[in-house]
Amino acid sequence: MRNVILAAAALSVFALPAAAQVVQPGGPTYYGTLGYSQLDHSDGNLGAITGRLGAKFNPYFGVEGEGSIGVKDDDFTIAGAKGKIEHDYDLAAYAVGTLPVTPNFELFARGGYGTTQMKAELAGVERKADGESWNYGVGANYYFDGQNGLRGDWTRRDFTDDGGEVDVYSVNYVRRF
Repeated sequence: MRNVILAAAALSVFALPAAAQVVQPGGPTYYGTLGYSQLDHSDGNLGAITGRLGAKFNPYFGVEGEGSIGVKDDDFTIAGAKGKIEHDYDLAAYAVGTLPVTPNFELFARGGYGTTQMKAELAGVERKADGESWNYGVGANYYFDGQNGLRGDWTRRDFTDDGGEVDVYSVNYVRRF
């Protein structure tokens, strides 16, 4: 009897690493999102159309790439001179950790690195600025069915060159492939 228990214990030690590797049936699942992002910064509030492509390797971990193009500028006035700040684009890559709550609802946290280009114009003088940033945030996905859903998230962009921080709030349509 003791040998049977020891053999079962030895087999379970070998089975634990295999149990820890949760693999989705058929390999990774892929998704895409398209939506609107509001960028809140001390210099202005801007809007962008944001698209993402991602892959989930198991129910708990994945990666995604993100790109945005500015669509809403912010006007300002300094000493009677009119100016405008514009969001040209941004690109970023993230590692994503997911917590499935129900089959249709999941929470996630993500962290990554990105680049952003902005343009400011004041009294006919234009200046472009590029910024690299460490990005982190949280959000949730709700799926209506097996393929379609909505995503809401918040991401903080912490710029590496003392360019400050930008909070990005986003609402997106999600499509699983």
